[in-house]
Order: sequence, then structure tokens, then C-alpha cells
Amino acid sequence: MKDRYYLGVDVGSASSKAVIINHNKEIIRTSVVQMGTGTSGPKTAIDNVFAGTGLSFGDIKAAVATGYGRNSLKFADKQISEISCHAKGVNYELKNARTVLDIGGQDVKAISINESGKVLNFYMNDKCAAGTGRFLEVMARILGVKIDELEKLDEKAKNPVTVSSTCTVFAESEVISLLSQETRIEDISRGIHNSIVTRALALLYKTNMEEDFTLTGGVAQNKGVIRALERALNKKIYVAEKPQLIGAIGAAIYAYEAEEERG
Repeated sequence: MKDRYYLGVDVGSASSKAVIINHNKEIIRTSVVQMGTGTSGPKTAIDNVFAGTGLSFGDIKAAVATGYGRNSLKFADKQISEISCHAKGVNYELKNARTVLDIGGQDVKAISINESGKVLNFYMNDKCAAGTGRFLEVMARILGVKIDELEKLDEKAKNPVTVSSTCTVFAESEVISLLSQETRIEDISRGIHNSIVTRALALLYKTNMEEDFTLTGGVAQNKGVIRALERALNKKIYVAEKPQLIGAIGAAIYAYEAEEERG
């Protein structure tokens, strides 16, 4: 049988992701670009995912777009919500997962799914940047460190502080105040991660809260946030190898299923 290929593209607020799978639902290639909707990010992610594969759009049997910018991808056979695509992607990567917390660039989603990856219920934040990837970027800038340094600083915390403000602007002032008091940045980093989790718990507690739990999205690459969530829930958090790609993987699986249904 000749290989058939399917494309999933996730255009988020802060990044663009693309995944190609074959007719066996094996991932052929992935791409992540740190530019989101309204930029050249989606095109770059798509160009990158084809690079070196010997494939072109002519080899793609079906394509599905998801994320904030999904409606801008006119070539896609379908546009499907990021909620559904994250559920489908989690089911592909972590079959036993039933509760999903997705922390992206500008929003947070808590999703309950069943054994086939169907969404049972979901809850989202109010589009405030607090508790998101954008929040981490702002906090890292104030601390004068790179965003990927926060998790290492967190590990060295001795007396974690509380970052209590529910608004990014006020939290920024709070952290500046802590720095002026010569608070260790390691302790502030732990406080920042705990703050993100505290906000996320308000959504998680509304779900079915069934095990296993997984964290997805770009923020899931931060082990400090994972540790904070495990402490808060007193449960193991399972994270896919490439959590930022979950939505694009789910979109590719939807493309595969749509083509299979057509025969």
C-alpha cells in the first residue's frame, strides 16, 4: 500500500506547530515556530515540517487546522477547536490520561476526556495573561533571566514567597517589590510557579478530576510548573515528550480519521 500522509497545524497566540503523520498514524515530522497567529509563523512551521521529507502538499490526503488562527489556513479540509484537538492528541500520546491541563501562551484550559479522547467537559480562563506562558515571560524579564532558567532556579528555593496578585500587571509590581527587599530570585521563581498552579486549580477543580493527569502546552516544558502542580494535587503528572505539539498531533489524527471515513 502506498503511504498516505496527513497534516495537522496548530496556530496559537504565541507559536505555530505542524505535524505530519502517515496512514499508520506514525509521526513523520514535527515543527514548532515561536511565532503565532497574525505573523509568518504558520507558513514557516508548515515549510519546516515538509523540509527534508521529500513530501509536498500534493502528498497530503487531508489537513486539519486548530488554534486561534485556524480559520486563516484556507487550505485545511477542516478547522477544529483546540479543545477537541488537545483531547485527541493526549489520547494518542498518553492513552490513560483523563484530565488535561493545557497552559498556552495566553490561555489556560482544563479538559476532562474519556478513553477514546472525546471531550466530556472543559473550562477556560478569561483570556487574562495571568497564569499563562506570557505571564512566565514577563516574570523572567523582571528577574533578568531566560525563561528556561526559571525551573532551575525553582529547584534551589529555600523559602518560597507568595505571588498573590491575580493580574499580571500587579504581579509584576509585586515581584519588583520582592526584589527591592533582596528576596532570593530562587524563592521568587518558586512563588511564580506556585502562582500559575493556584490559578489553574480553579479550573481543574471544575472538571471530573479523574486520573491520570497530564499537562500540555508550552508551559509543560517547565519542570518547575510540573513540580508545583504535583505538590498541589499530590498526584503524578504525566507529560508527553513534546507537550507543545499535542494540539497539532490531535489535528493530524482528525485529518486521518476524516479521510478514513470518506474511504
